[in-house]
Amino acid sequence: MTTSTDAAATQATSNRLMASSGLTEKLVDELLTELRAERSNMREQHHELVSERKSERRWKTFFQLALIGVPLLGSIAYVIFFTSAMGFQWGPFGSVVGVVRIDGEISSQSVASAKHVIPILEKAFANPSVKAVVLSIDSPGGAPAESERIYTAIESLKRKHQKPVVAVINNMGASAAYMIAIHADKIYAGKYSLVGSIGAIITAWDLHKAIERVDVAQHVYASGQLKSLLNPFAAVSQEADAKAKLLVSQVGAAFLDEVKRARSATLKANVDYASGEIWSGQEAKDIGLVDGISTLDEVVATNWGLKTYDFGPSQDTFGLFSASLEGLTQKIGDTVASRLAPALR
Repeated sequence: MTTSTDAAATQATSNRLMASSGLTEKLVDELLTELRAERSNMREQHHELVSERKSERRWKTFFQLALIGVPLLGSIAYVIFFTSAMGFQWGPFGSVVGVVRIDGEISSQSVASAKHVIPILEKAFANPSVKAVVLSIDSPGGAPAESERIYTAIESLKRKHQKPVVAVINNMGASAAYMIAIHADKIYAGKYSLVGSIGAIITAWDLHKAIERVDVAQHVYASGQLKSLLNPFAAVSQEADAKAKLLVSQVGAAFLDEVKRARSATLKANVDYASGEIWSGQEAKDIGLVDGISTLDEVVATNWGLKTYDFGPSQDTFGLFSASLEGLTQKIGDTVASRLAPALR
């Protein structure tokens, strides 16, 4: 009886232990499941937090760059606009043929003055990307002293940098402009270009009779009889007339000698080059004033096959700020100079 009771008790205890063990396993499984879920939630939260922080950093970086970059880009744009307006050019990039312009009347105050053209020539010759220099000429001429300064600079730069120089006459290359052209290695002109006008001219007004009609007189006190040469309000004296003719003759003869030295191999014996005549491009080639009929683009493509880079100068080179002042100064200076100096035009 005791044995049976003990067995029953043992069985009951075993059953309770088994039930307890199953409950424990269930609790452990539920606990592990909860832990896994919690860990998964924590990972997701951590991932979201990291993503949010990355996003915050990106936006913070963006705003910082915008805060710095927008003013910086604005400053760069302003500098580019300002320097462009003042005539600064970017480049050239890669091998090019440099184009230097002789545009308009040549005078001390014009775009084609020595003070504007010579710095451009120096820049073009000194640039290692420039393999050759083309003088793009479109000018009726002007002051011989300005032309002398320009062609002297060309000769000096040719010796220093050993770069070929070609002159291309566009619409017109006359008088003082042609004087510059003859110092290039070759001269080209278009079929319809105007070339020549070799000589000198002085123009002066004679207004002394006009002011006499309105009962006006000008008193001139000069230290010498030719000090008031070409005064438009005084009658031209024989001495003044002879001196003006002598000046024109001397300057014209010097110009002709310059042409003969530079073009001796091509000039024709039966042509009066000192007549002041203007020839078409084809005629100029026939009498030896130019070497060929071509345009600037054709000359560059045929001889070098490179892109061109326009160094100027042009009116835009001096910018929006100085254009009006430059024009006013030019008019005043040219008016005064035209009365006092012979011109090649």
